[in-house]
Amino acid sequence: MAKEFVGEPLAHIEETSPPTEACEIIEYDTHGLSGIVRSPYVLGAATLASMGGFSFGYGNIILNMDQFHEQYPETAPGHPHYGFNVGFMTGMLELGVFIGCLFLPYLADRISRKWAMTVAMVFFVIGAIIQTAAPNYGTLVAGRAIGGIGVGTLAMGAPLYISEISPPNLRGSLLVLEALSIVLGAIISYWITYGTKGMNGEWSFRLPFLLQMPPALFVGLGIHLFPFSPRWLVMRHRDDESLQALAKLRQVPTTDDRVQAEWKGIITEVRSQQEILSLEHPNSSGVALELQQWADLFRPRCLKRTAVALGIPFFQQFSGINAFVYYAPTFFKALGQDDNMALILSGMVNICQLIAGIPTFLYLDRMGRRKLAIFGGIAMAIPHLVMAGVVGKFDGKWAANPGMGWLGVALIYIYVLCYACSYGPLAWTLPAEVFPSSRRAKGVGAATAMVWLANFVIGVVVPEMVIKIGWGTYLFFGIFCALAAVFSYFLVPETARKSLEQVSEAFRDDGIAQEEAIHERVRQQVWGSTVQATSNA
Repeated sequence: MAKEFVGEPLAHIEETSPPTEACEIIEYDTHGLSGIVRSPYVLGAATLASMGGFSFGYGNIILNMDQFHEQYPETAPGHPHYGFNVGFMTGMLELGVFIGCLFLPYLADRISRKWAMTVAMVFFVIGAIIQTAAPNYGTLVAGRAIGGIGVGTLAMGAPLYISEISPPNLRGSLLVLEALSIVLGAIISYWITYGTKGMNGEWSFRLPFLLQMPPALFVGLGIHLFPFSPRWLVMRHRDDESLQALAKLRQVPTTDDRVQAEWKGIITEVRSQQEILSLEHPNSSGVALELQQWADLFRPRCLKRTAVALGIPFFQQFSGINAFVYYAPTFFKALGQDDNMALILSGMVNICQLIAGIPTFLYLDRMGRRKLAIFGGIAMAIPHLVMAGVVGKFDGKWAANPGMGWLGVALIYIYVLCYACSYGPLAWTLPAEVFPSSRRAKGVGAATAMVWLANFVIGVVVPEMVIKIGWGTYLFFGIFCALAAVFSYFLVPETARKSLEQVSEAFRDDGIAQEEAIHERVRQQVWGSTVQATSNA
């Protein structure tokens, strides 16, 4: 028999009727940026996400600094294992991030979203200290791996917390701002590093490592100025505290009809998920239950959803974006650009992402996911394949053919524009839509882990690919972009403007009916119990 959830006595209730529409939108203010500005807690959360973004991007120019090569000769181009050493150093950061993504769902559920981000900050700062003081290559790699665990946890923790404290009508805008702020943080960190490259001695690269710490400290400590996630409080059976936190976040009294409706919706959702889990795993708890929930993603009922949720992030990374973000100076110098111009052009890559990403994030619902996934893959493949031909023919002849070198630069930017308009946002959007509510947290966690695992592989292999196969590197990425279009054509449904039930129909999944029946019964119980609580009061 399913276990019944028992929380705190429900207080501060206004007697109202259950909403007639399960998907009724609760609005506290205007949409978009104007609404965010008038919500101080939401604005604070967005600022935290922005500061978290500053943790990304460091090291792009550091890898090309002569001062860095002198301190760590294993990373210098003349070293016999240069390609592997540089790729391994970059990849260890991504491996640490992958580990952080896997542990965050459990950590965030156990100790709260806020404290999970604080733990992430501790890992990140320890890693940054080790990197700043590293006397040798091995220590540097260890510091990057430890710091990566913090980056991975922040990568999931910040959006998770923001989405749970945001007003329903502002959540989309906040996630847009959070995603864009990561790119903006990478841009600013890149140009900070560009500014230090002219310094003499070790501080030219140690200072950028050191400057990673203040933004992370701001996130890990500043997050405690904000309330706990109302959803997490309900998960911990602290219903009254959840209502108080929600009212504080919305800046309205606890008796406000909108707060009451949103709060009851949170209780309904959490209790429904707990009942579903108790039905599916009646005799499990603790670590065993956690592992079984992960395994559920790969059972036949959920396999197609999981394929989409993992496939799109996989193709996002194997389209080549982080190859250009991490090793852009190497690619641009290979096209005949001098050192300084290669660094300037590299700094423009993320600016290009930022500009192209804004309209896509704002109008993603109008464009649709399926078409964007198919045509985005084709659009990314074309510049890669053309680039393979250009590099194959003119490699080593750039001085005599400067125009072709600049054509190569243009092709890289065309690819980045196509990426930012398609797979950039899709890898964060589709995983959150394809899973039912009972599996969404783990599904999004698995999708984010896939981003960083694929990122790790790319970080390790790209330096060797550039050295050994040259133009074949672009052919490799072009083929994967084309495969992304084929994958999307056969497996990715259209989820835009569809309810959860309609998405389930797209996956031909009838199992969601049982979840909906449980959800409706719990919803009636929650509204009935709150009315009863009012009568007793």
